[in-house]
Amino acid sequence: MNFVEGGIGYIMGNSYYFRKIHSLLGVIPVGFFLIEHLLTNYEATKGPAAFVDQINWLNGLPLVLLLEIVGIWLPLLYHAVYGLYVAYQARNNVSSYGYFRNQMFMLQRVTGVLTFLFVAWHLFETRLQVALGNVAHEDLGRTMHDIATNPVIFTIYVIGVVSASFHFCNGIWSFLVSWGITVGPRAQRYSSIIWMALFVVMSVMFIMSLVAFTGTEFSVPVEAHSGH
Repeated sequence: MNFVEGGIGYIMGNSYYFRKIHSLLGVIPVGFFLIEHLLTNYEATKGPAAFVDQINWLNGLPLVLLLEIVGIWLPLLYHAVYGLYVAYQARNNVSSYGYFRNQMFMLQRVTGVLTFLFVAWHLFETRLQVALGNVAHEDLGRTMHDIATNPVIFTIYVIGVVSASFHFCNGIWSFLVSWGITVGPRAQRYSSIIWMALFVVMSVMFIMSLVAFTGTEFSVPVEAHSGH
């Protein structure tokens, strides 16, 4: 047995635990990070100053770099890499689930791949540029303005945020089932309604944020609005 075969065998033999960790990290803390990102960007609907204030508050948290690495990037990396492996291995299960659930299963895998690509690109355009010193935290609004005012990139971002919202909300439905919280058909039906409603709300809020970034007030430094 070579190293690759041994590695695959180890993963397959312990897939239950890997899947449980993958599921848990999709809710805590990756899910919390998505919601925090949503609320932060939604501040753009209140204007550039409100958005920058929220950015500065987040970056003013103690041990923020350690929190990002341990609480966001490592869990996100595991969730993304193992999620791609699951997507590659996934097969529809028509014997255990009906047409609707199998379609949702397929969409979960598709949106997982789209979300992975989108998040990687978004981090490159924003967080990495800040880390490299190419963009200041206070200028992220202008960066997002440049992104949102490009029709092609705006469309890609809409697809990205809608995919991320669906992947999170449908993933919560799966999490509740796999962890034995919603065990009956009725509970799972109500859970579907609740989480799909949240998917719509999150998608609308993300799109409203993107539209807000197209405003001309984001094209100038925040100091220009405050008169400093």
